[in-house]
Amino acid sequence: MAAIHQFTAGFAWHDAISNEANLFRKIFRQWGYTSEIYCDPANTSRDRRGEIKDIHSATAEITSDDIVLLHLSIGSVANSVFESLSCRKAILYHNVTPAHYFQFTNPQIAAHLQRGREQVASLAGKATVNMADSAFNATEMEGMGYTGVQILPIVIDTDLMRTPPTTRLMERRSDGLLNTIFVGRCTPNKKIEDVLRVFAWLQKNITPQCRLTLIGSKAGNERYHAMLLAMCKEWQLAHVEFTGSVSQADLHAYYKSAHVFLCMSEHEGFCIPLMESMMYDVPIVAMADAAVPETLDHSGILLTERRFDIAAEAIFRLHQDAALRDGVITAQRERLARYKQRDLEAELRTALAPIFP
Repeated sequence: MAAIHQFTAGFAWHDAISNEANLFRKIFRQWGYTSEIYCDPANTSRDRRGEIKDIHSATAEITSDDIVLLHLSIGSVANSVFESLSCRKAILYHNVTPAHYFQFTNPQIAAHLQRGREQVASLAGKATVNMADSAFNATEMEGMGYTGVQILPIVIDTDLMRTPPTTRLMERRSDGLLNTIFVGRCTPNKKIEDVLRVFAWLQKNITPQCRLTLIGSKAGNERYHAMLLAMCKEWQLAHVEFTGSVSQADLHAYYKSAHVFLCMSEHEGFCIPLMESMMYDVPIVAMADAAVPETLDHSGILLTERRFDIAAEAIFRLHQDAALRDGVITAQRERLARYKQRDLEAELRTALAPIFP
């Protein structure tokens, strides 16, 4: 029987693509297929290396009857190996962040991203099945020469959301401050400097009784992180926390104790933390850029211009106005219900039908 394998650029905890690949592997194995995840061990967190196979062994192990699904997200040796194979192929595009965001903060990451963009273009026409996890990403693929692109929205592993929150953290954050959070890697495309500008307006002009918590790894973006810290110091902002990576239990505590989720990101291929916020009934204020309007799908509060005063006022109103908050949360619950009305197995079978043995 043919196998269904997946290629990823890396594999780590708290990584959306890794979680999705892991869920797909469970489904493929339930269907009776041999299924492995191949990636570069150098880009795999040490505690998860036992769950993957080395991408450098894929050429020798994968046969022409096998199916390989490439999660395309950055420049990677996985992309090159995928292109060289003569098996049945599918691509799921998660977007490659434009390199210019990292040109000055981390030229090495910028080079990886530029290579990724070039590899995305070179892979056009190399797979029978082409998929994207948002219409925004599908449009990018079509602009690079891909045809017949199907949309397969990224999957959230809801089992991870069942971890009990850290009680002590919940108690510490229940001190009467307005808790605004953003969850996502500390990277320039997320425009965290604009999150700080909104918070500065909120704290200086509306209410000093507020806290901002920025949750996400700064690995590889230390220069950008240092710039953000300098902004906080220059503006004398109080109650700003950069947590770095956190445990699943702590992440749930931050969501459960949050009053508003603020996203000023300029480039998102989907933005899973928006969906996670909906799961915790955290009202969202977000810039209407890239795939964010598509992900929110007529929910949350969308900002059509980068007005930090308006964003700050929206945060405060959501905290103070129960009717407004309830209305936003209701719309988010409806959006979440639409998202959950999926038969993932049926979607996968339909998408991969052209290459099933």
